[in-house]
Amino acid sequence: MAVHDAEVIVVGAGPAGSATAHRLAAAGRDVLLLEKARFPRDKVCGDGLTPRAVQSLIGMGVDISPEAGWARNRGLRIIANGRTYELPWPQLERFPDFGLVRSRMELDELLARHAAKAGARLEEGVKVLAPTRDERTGRVTGVLAQPVDERGRASGSRVRYTAPVVVAADGVSSRMSVASGIGRRDDRPMGVAVRAYAPSPRAAEPWMESWLELRSDGALLPGYGWVFGLADGTVNIGLGILNTSDAFQNVDYRDHLRRWMRETPEHWALRQHADTVAIKGMALPMGFNRQPHYARGLLLVGDAGGMVNPFNGEGIDYALEAGALAGARVDAALAEPRAEGREVQLHGYAQDLKAHYGGYYTLGRWFVRAIGHPSVMKLATTYGMPVPVLRELALKLMANLTDVESPDAMDRLVNALSRIAPAA
Repeated sequence: MAVHDAEVIVVGAGPAGSATAHRLAAAGRDVLLLEKARFPRDKVCGDGLTPRAVQSLIGMGVDISPEAGWARNRGLRIIANGRTYELPWPQLERFPDFGLVRSRMELDELLARHAAKAGARLEEGVKVLAPTRDERTGRVTGVLAQPVDERGRASGSRVRYTAPVVVAADGVSSRMSVASGIGRRDDRPMGVAVRAYAPSPRAAEPWMESWLELRSDGALLPGYGWVFGLADGTVNIGLGILNTSDAFQNVDYRDHLRRWMRETPEHWALRQHADTVAIKGMALPMGFNRQPHYARGLLLVGDAGGMVNPFNGEGIDYALEAGALAGARVDAALAEPRAEGREVQLHGYAQDLKAHYGGYYTLGRWFVRAIGHPSVMKLATTYGMPVPVLRELALKLMANLTDVESPDAMDRLVNALSRIAPAA
């Protein structure tokens, strides 16, 4: 029998990788979690966690108390067509009725250390260069890696790690996926977002504020914006745009964010920071834009598998949930005595993803194609948002927050639409 360095190698210690490693380590598996950076390290993100992500954190046993550094919120405050609407998170049986905010600088390290505490072997400053394969079958058998310093420069000899199963949680560019011939799908939406941090007297606001219309000097800017507080007295302010918009290829995102900041309401006190904040950008791979999610010993989790929700740009929620799904399937696979049984379990991970999100993500793809037309968005904000029942329906649909087998008519409608939409 082959001697391996671990039962599972997880590449990338973001939320997806750490959730996967935690699930496996908690089950008693020998997990090697490789992260090219050294904590603490930043990742560009909106930092907001909806009740779906909160439930995942609770399931992992993470301390989510305010004393532990979390900012809690009640829901969304929507600014649309000159009017303001407050939408509380829905009261549901399977999700809490509050969201959380934590900077990725803190969140990622917290989750990685949490996985390590459960038993995962976390190695920082290890850059994975490529997967290794069985020459006869083409199956991924491990990774080729190299130690790097704080600047990402090589600082040691290359090392080969082997494992029966490898998980790619290495982000939107996913070196592991590309090297394995798993490319992006052009028929799936992609978003781009930029964000900055700035101090604000309104950082303790209990709402995550979302602007569906951004204006500068009276002109409508493409995309949507957000601003919400962190526990340290700063706010995360940013904007995003989808590639279904005609303006996608011709937008200076950083300039747009600065222009919008100069015209934000005075009570946020952000205008004076517009020219001094550091602005960083990120790509949002949506709607399963990289598939298959399992092939020849390699599983894709989180942004590596394009798991961002097309409706609202959330990625952390689905990274955490997919990590738990991947961990459960890999654990079951490792318990199988025969290779055929192991493969059935590993292929089951991709089936789980389609069962959980396939139809819903199809609805999301249809949605982003529709709102890529300004006239559709104008119609929705003008005539849809003022109607309370439509606002509630929109929140449940866009945030994917419903109960299963619920007597609530909206829950049944959203669940039914997700079931009948084709999963692809």
